[in-house]
Amino acid sequence: MRWSWFPGHADDLASLTLLHLQMTVLAVGLGILIAVPLAILAHRVGRVRGPVLALTGVLFTIPSLALFILLLPFTGLSMTTAVIGLTVYTLVVLVRNTIEGLSSVPPHISEAARAMGYGRTHVLLAVELPLALPVVMAGVRIATVMTISLVSVAGFIGQGALGQLFIDGFQRNFPEPIVAGIALTLLLALVADVLLVGVQRALTPWTRR
Repeated sequence: MRWSWFPGHADDLASLTLLHLQMTVLAVGLGILIAVPLAILAHRVGRVRGPVLALTGVLFTIPSLALFILLLPFTGLSMTTAVIGLTVYTLVVLVRNTIEGLSSVPPHISEAARAMGYGRTHVLLAVELPLALPVVMAGVRIATVMTISLVSVAGFIGQGALGQLFIDGFQRNFPEPIVAGIALTLLLALVADVLLVGVQRALTPWTRR
């Protein structure tokens, strides 16, 4: 192992790590924007719940590399292709957890809020979503860690960020990039999960008791 390789490529490793983080944030952020309205609709309209869960489940079963290839004719070898594919994979976790979180809110609490004059939207925003937040955030944490690992697969279309290190290392039989890629991916996943736990604790102070 050539340890001198790591400090000599520190700038490249930092750039790839930031790109990896950027792709993860974009995919999870878009996933949340799509999943939360879908989950609310599925929660409010019972007959929609089954099809929504089935659709997100089917999309999740598509192999990641195959999904990227299917998107190539439309978005080419670009980051857009990678982010769209990664966003699709977040939906199965985010939609399911948001539905479960909303379903876990005791009905009498929502009914009490409506009895106090709250409208349906106000009940949703002020009562149901805050109470569902721990379950929703658990889904966000899972989706984030999963996305961090899946970004590397996009290396096969030239958009893998830290995954490019794996490909480069295997192609040249050069272990240093592989070790760096694995270590940075694991570190990024760990830091992201710890930060999200902190965000969850800050947003749900009543759960600390």
